[in-house]
Amino acid sequence: MAPATPKVIIDKNEMRRWSRSMRAQGKVIGLVPTMGFLHMGHLSLVAQARSLCDVVVVSIYVNPSQFAPTEDLATYPSDFDGDVKKLTSVPGGVDVVFHPHNLYDYCGESGPGHESWVRVEKLELGLCGNSRPIFFRGVATVVTKLFNIVDPDLAVFGKKDYQQWRIIQRMVRDLDFPVKVIGAEVTRENDGLAMSSRNVHLSPEEREKALSINKSLLRAKSAARDGQVDCEKLRNAVIQSITDAGGRIDYAEIVDQDNLEKVEKIKGPVVFCVAAWFGKVRLIDNMEIN
Repeated sequence: MAPATPKVIIDKNEMRRWSRSMRAQGKVIGLVPTMGFLHMGHLSLVAQARSLCDVVVVSIYVNPSQFAPTEDLATYPSDFDGDVKKLTSVPGGVDVVFHPHNLYDYCGESGPGHESWVRVEKLELGLCGNSRPIFFRGVATVVTKLFNIVDPDLAVFGKKDYQQWRIIQRMVRDLDFPVKVIGAEVTRENDGLAMSSRNVHLSPEEREKALSINKSLLRAKSAARDGQVDCEKLRNAVIQSITDAGGRIDYAEIVDQDNLEKVEKIKGPVVFCVAAWFGKVRLIDNMEIN
């Protein structure tokens, strides 16, 4: 029997009606927010939601509000029909693909333009927030809108975007959303490269060089297990490894897993977060050290 094709919903009012009908039947609703161009990492998030919920919604929306004018919105890869086809391969399937055309009206196309934003003020500082100062404002605002429209009981986010995951968790706590936010482990290619929609823009040579990120993080984790707790020494080793491979460091920081504040000595659970450029592609990765 061929897997069922998900129902595609574009209109937010129709999405609300569907969710309310599911809730009236007592069903637990799961949401996996994505920007499309799905890979196995995304599908693993969907599978996790499927295992925990009665019905699953996958949103596909490239969010303009998280891109600065100099960033890669215009070239962000897209394959909606391919995405829907991939979702049919997830055991148990996906019930709805929510594919809104515009969740934030900048230009006042349907009346006065939107001007409300959601901020998570401390957690959005540092790491990606340094070089992408509007990014998390855009993420938090659109995820808020998705939660209000889809009304899920549970949402799954990948830990590859570690800061984003923690920001959404904090936002949900602070604003009393009745949503459980799950963090799913980083999904990697066979050679260790963290899966990302942006990997498609890497040349074969750049992709090979980009393996230095995961390799250096693994060495740092091993060194910490062997007793090296000096974060500066661990950072310098990772930076040297990536730059030797031809990468340009955006940041390499060891931070507390909960509050994302920098630490000088490892005394408890931390996460080593890295962002680096290879050619024109900015990659992020991280490694939890417990």
